[in-house]
Amino acid sequence: MTDHFRLTLAQLNPTVGDIAGNAARARRAWEAGRDAGADMVALTEMFITGYQTQDLILKPAFQQAARAALEALARDCADGPALAIGGPDVTGGRLYNAYHILDGGRIATTIRKHHLPNDAVFDERRLFTPADIHGPYTVRGVRIGSPICEDAWHADVAETLAETGAEILLVPNGSPYHRGKPNLRLNLMVARVVETGLPLVYLNMVGGQDDQVFDGSSMVLNPGGHLAVQMPQFDEVITHVDFTRTDAGWRAGQSEIAPIAPIGEADYRACVLSLGDYMRKTGFSKAILGLSGGIDSAIVAAIAADALGPENVHCVMLPSEFTSDHSLEDAAQCARALGCRLDTVPITAAQVAVTDTLAPLFAGTEPGITEENIQSRLRGLMLMALSNKTGAMLLTTGNKSEMAVGYCTIYGDMNGGYNPVKDMYKTRMFLTARWRNDNHRAWMRGPAGAVIPDRIITKPPSAELRANQTDQDSLPPYEVLDAILEGLVEREASVADLVTAGFDLATVKRVEHLLYIAEYKRFQSAPGTRLTQKAFWLDRRYPIANRWRDG
Repeated sequence: MTDHFRLTLAQLNPTVGDIAGNAARARRAWEAGRDAGADMVALTEMFITGYQTQDLILKPAFQQAARAALEALARDCADGPALAIGGPDVTGGRLYNAYHILDGGRIATTIRKHHLPNDAVFDERRLFTPADIHGPYTVRGVRIGSPICEDAWHADVAETLAETGAEILLVPNGSPYHRGKPNLRLNLMVARVVETGLPLVYLNMVGGQDDQVFDGSSMVLNPGGHLAVQMPQFDEVITHVDFTRTDAGWRAGQSEIAPIAPIGEADYRACVLSLGDYMRKTGFSKAILGLSGGIDSAIVAAIAADALGPENVHCVMLPSEFTSDHSLEDAAQCARALGCRLDTVPITAAQVAVTDTLAPLFAGTEPGITEENIQSRLRGLMLMALSNKTGAMLLTTGNKSEMAVGYCTIYGDMNGGYNPVKDMYKTRMFLTARWRNDNHRAWMRGPAGAVIPDRIITKPPSAELRANQTDQDSLPPYEVLDAILEGLVEREASVADLVTAGFDLATVKRVEHLLYIAEYKRFQSAPGTRLTQKAFWLDRRYPIANRWRDG
């Protein structure tokens, strides 16, 4: 009977659809484990295909390619540790989310997921078949049970595994980030450990996939809920964990306890990682954005510089007759501080040309929002032209407050391929700017120091589409707006709930109205980093044509 078991944990960043690339990553992780004398190397949920695949997983050719890659990987990794890797399984004409144990040159065991998440960003019941609860499998004399991700959020799978002889629980995950998620996971996994009395390995992937960010934060818990290993948040890392058999069962040796970042830093890191991965995984290396001298575009420029390097970020200032001198100065100062290229392209001549062209059709009407939006759409047109010409991806910069109430111009400032601040309310944008000015981390490719000028943070926000305009001409103060939106969007609160909480009835109803009528804009908006459990896309799916109002 063995008394020692070395498990290599690979917290890595797969790419959806890159089956060959993911297999190569798995092979390198297996080689690292082999060289370290591991008995088993573990990767995460659906690693061979990447995660989430959405409907791509329904293509038979894709399923067959994944199976072929797993079989080839098993043959390549025949002489050494077992390799545990997530991937699809088709059995009896049914498709499963599965975990495959490759050992001795073959797929020795396949575990299938029982609980299929069907909320928030997940709709696995649409894609996969729920499997019966399985028993443990044996590797090098150790009986291991593997609840797959959601299976570990419920007590039944882990309890069944313990009752059928599992000695260690290994949980492979594709668990995306949102604020507070690391503590939520920890509490749930401690519950599984307390219920079963078994050590538990929680192995999560890292990386950005469209709107979702997987933050790793893998961990190993000993019975009693004691943390033996905490792997870094957001970093790719391979960690070797040594288990020893004791009179009371298996115990993991104490190793690195990496800190989990506070929410402000974690949010910013998520934005940087998601943008960088979205660019890399879609084949872009350079970005372009309109730098207005306001806080939103300044933060997006900083995120882009940290994700891609300042040399790969092209900022463009597009002034009109209403652009203030301080906006020109602030944009220039921000670009200099970040080390990004800045070009100035006035839109005045184009605005005059469009106004003159439309004058016969606009005759007898008063200038207003239409003329303001022409400016925004001209900027969007010019930025898209530069994007097409240079091959750089255009980034859009609207925050969650603006996206919520439609304070953004479709086919104008909403133009772009990705928006890293789409799920960040305006009030948090100010906090984020100050945090970035005061902090620098090794993962940031941009420079240290105050990269966002203080005046950008302190001056009243303005779209500068008419003389002396401020955002509060059209919206409640952001502190009020964001608090109301947090109720309506994040908590699905009623109008009555918010009035009881002290908000003005007319203001709440106006914000609710704006929220609903802007749905068509959000439907056409660029994807962006998910930071909350109510991000505008898969988390919150509302009809565009909708007459219902609360009260």
